[in-house]
Amino acid sequence: MTPPRHEPFERDPNDPSGLNDANESHGVNEQYGVNEPHDSQVSCESADTENPGAPIDGGASDGDATNAASTPAQSTQSAQSTQPAQPAPKSRFAWFRNRGQAKANQAKATAAAGAEAFKTKHRTLAKLFFYKFDRFSLSTKLVACTLVVLIVGTVGISTAIRQLVSSYLLQKTDNQLISQRSLILSNTTMLRGSNSQSSGMGNNYFLQVRYVENGEFTGKVSTPLVPSVAGLAGNSIVSMPKLPANSQITDDMFGKPFTTSAMLRTVTNDANGGFDLNGVDVVPNEGGNASGSGDTGGDTNNKAERFAAGGNVLQAARSPWRVAAFKWVESDGKNNETVKGVVFIGLSLSDQIDIINTLTQYCVTVGIAIVLLGGSLSALIIRRTLRPLKRIEKTAAQIAAGDLSQRVPPAPENTEVGSLSTSLNTMLARIERSFHEQEQTTEKMKRFVSDASHELRTPLAAIHGYAELYTMQRDLPGALERADESIAHIERSSQRMTVLVEDLLSLARLDEGRGIDMTQQVSLTSLVADATDDLHALDPEREVTRGTITLKPADGEHPCDFAIEEGQMQPISLIGDASRLRQVVTNVIGNVHRYTPSDSPVRVSMGTMLASIDQHTLATLPPTDASLRQFLDAAEVGQSMSTGTAYAVMRFEDHGPGAPAETRSQLFERFYTADPSRARAKGGTGLGLAIALSVVRAHQGFICATETPGGGLTFTIVLPLAHIDDGVGGSGSAGAAAGAGVGAAGSVGIK
Repeated sequence: MTPPRHEPFERDPNDPSGLNDANESHGVNEQYGVNEPHDSQVSCESADTENPGAPIDGGASDGDATNAASTPAQSTQSAQSTQPAQPAPKSRFAWFRNRGQAKANQAKATAAAGAEAFKTKHRTLAKLFFYKFDRFSLSTKLVACTLVVLIVGTVGISTAIRQLVSSYLLQKTDNQLISQRSLILSNTTMLRGSNSQSSGMGNNYFLQVRYVENGEFTGKVSTPLVPSVAGLAGNSIVSMPKLPANSQITDDMFGKPFTTSAMLRTVTNDANGGFDLNGVDVVPNEGGNASGSGDTGGDTNNKAERFAAGGNVLQAARSPWRVAAFKWVESDGKNNETVKGVVFIGLSLSDQIDIINTLTQYCVTVGIAIVLLGGSLSALIIRRTLRPLKRIEKTAAQIAAGDLSQRVPPAPENTEVGSLSTSLNTMLARIERSFHEQEQTTEKMKRFVSDASHELRTPLAAIHGYAELYTMQRDLPGALERADESIAHIERSSQRMTVLVEDLLSLARLDEGRGIDMTQQVSLTSLVADATDDLHALDPEREVTRGTITLKPADGEHPCDFAIEEGQMQPISLIGDASRLRQVVTNVIGNVHRYTPSDSPVRVSMGTMLASIDQHTLATLPPTDASLRQFLDAAEVGQSMSTGTAYAVMRFEDHGPGAPAETRSQLFERFYTADPSRARAKGGTGLGLAIALSVVRAHQGFICATETPGGGLTFTIVLPLAHIDDGVGGSGSAGAAAGAGVGAAGSVGIK
């Protein structure tokens, strides 16, 4: 409750603190009817609290003289008031307010702590649940989820069907009561006869008339139609609805069916063919005995036996009723209607309940069967679907053990497992290839170091030996001639070592992508012609023929291959490094000169063709027969489709001793030699073909050595006519020009 607000008293000039004695202030407040100050409000009364006539607003009054002539005691009090004021006591309202705020803050802190504790407990339970849940296998989780979905779906559908059928049957019962009320009233006798002739419940209709006179119930009730449950000697047990009393009947009940419970009563037939409902209620207990005030001794035992025998009938008799109330109106022919009574027509819902129960049992049976069958099928399907994952797990274990050749069994790629298997197999193939390449690189590096050491040691040993020989024979006769011979041997060894070091330096630069200029205009025809002329000059007895390369399509028995048309080579030019390409051709021709008889024939040919393979892919192919077959297949596709990248092809065929198939790809390895003694009787450093391979790959081309038909070795070099940085081969002007050059006999080149 808020205290009344009042104006503060005027401050007394003699009271600088503005505070009076608490007792005096209390007395003034009581005298003027003012309440205590509220919420730290301090009353600033005048020092003269004994003058009730002092104005509150500080106006002048007749008591000023009296105040001026105050007593000595009052003067003393005024003097004391000039001393420093004592602090005012804390307001009770402020104390209660602070206490309430403290309690509110404490309640908030408690609520926050409780919420945090609840969240912590919830998170702990969630972690525990998911920890337990994650311990189950994936197949178990999927099967469990499938069973839950089946159970929920079956229960939901069964409930929906039960509710739908129940509503439909109830609506049909209401329509039957409303539409057949006149027919029931006019056929009461026939319905009663069917009741007496049938066993069990008989007919399910109930009819009761309550008579009305002058708008009031007379108390007379007629029940011409009551379903009988079982007949006893002299009386019967009937099932009838529990109807509202006369005082409970209202106008809004007429014509609107309602559901009510059933009750069993003993009745006797009256003289008018109706039923006397003055009997007692019969309610069987769990043991089957009937209790009622009208049954004793043997009658009770007899009824108990009949109740036990007709348990289903009694259960149907206890079913609820659907009852509708109607007005019984008679007309006198003058359009005057008189209400004669109220008619209750009821229909037992035993049949409807029996249908619903039967339908429920059927739904439960079918639902259990569906859940069991669905769970079994889902378990089989899930296990079969996840079986490839087990195989993947086993394959991964074998690969982890070191067997990189293992692969995941294939599956249809349109499935998740099939897509995973394909991706894993691709990854495993790359890993295996990378691992083997790493092993090969390591092995090549070891062999390269060994071969380089051997190749460098040979000239160094020769230089050292001849230097020692010169020192030993310097004082012997004929030392000058022997010194010249030693110096000549030392010079040759140093030259060989110089060439070897220069070749190694060239390879190192090529590996680093340096030492090559790809901006020059190169005429391949001139390079090849100069090389063949040099070969003819070195071996005058050797027959050297020239020709143009074309592609011979496959004929069904033989795959596509190169065909040589003897004659002059067509002019071909490209963009590249002229000196490096000349070095490639010179190394190949020099290899033919050194390792083939001087009188064996050699054929050199050139040509251009389209191939459906980009130059970056071509540059990564190993120098093997399979790679050449891959290029030929791509050239066949490019020729048939008139699309692809334009390439220049050079072939150098000899008929010398050749090389075994298993060692042809090793010809391009550094310091490789077929002679285990590594004797260099025919010269060379063993790096010529390795340099040729590096230069060709730097031009994004391809080189390999194959067997010549009839014996010998054939070197094939493929170079792109134009270099495309993005790696997409060909549909540009280079391809068009090359395509035109393939079909024509004129010059082909990129200018």
